Amino acid sequence: MIPWLLPDSPFPPVSRALAEPNGLLCAGGDLSPPRLLAAYRRGIFPWFSEGEPILWWSPDPRMVLFPEALKISRSLAKTLRNADYQVKLDTAFDAVIAACAATPRPGQHGTWITAEMRIAYRRLHALGYAHSVETWRDGRLIGGLYGVAIGRAFFGESMFSLERDASKIALAHLCRYLCVHNFGMIDCQMETAHLHSLGAQPMPRDAFLARLASLVEQGDAPGRWPADGIDGHFRKRT
Repeated sequence: MIPWLLPDSPFPPVSRALAEPNGLLCAGGDLSPPRLLAAYRRGIFPWFSEGEPILWWSPDPRMVLFPEALKISRSLAKTLRNADYQVKLDTAFDAVIAACAATPRPGQHGTWITAEMRIAYRRLHALGYAHSVETWRDGRLIGGLYGVAIGRAFFGESMFSLERDASKIALAHLCRYLCVHNFGMIDCQMETAHLHSLGAQPMPRDAFLARLASLVEQGDAPGRWPADGIDGHFRKRT
């Protein structure tokens, strides 16, 4: 039986997560900022569909991307150097999460980014924990991603692309930004072939949790990221 969280219930140990489906730990609770931050610090994240209770997960293995290990193809490297685009940080968080929710996914019906989830992550953004990386062209938002930063760990949530490579451009700039600011890991959550192609790798949950425990205690206080990021710096060095 899956444990049910009451408003004041702590999360159960992640070692109790079910093997099938991979990592389902518990249900219930809420999506308040304290609950979400407590979850991320423990290697737990929410993932559920409209009409379901809140479901909390901690899969084993865990998919991880080290910022310096991002694989950039020749065509993407050329795009990063030469394309007529601009990357901004934290200037259109609401638009990014709305676009992620609206983008169709192969094999998925509907979206797990429900209205409740969007409200919850907007609250984290207002508190300086959730961030967006946005790809713009001619004043139009064409791609991007959002996630949560705690200490020196970044937890990727979702990305979207309206033009070729627009989300990969955002990811490349995110990785460069995280490298410059000494982030140690991007949590990609579930293992997929697409993440493998970008350089992510599975990590045993115990190893992931040990690394996470150190990273979340490092770094600066939460706050809005600079809008211009390191856009020009990236183009000079790519």
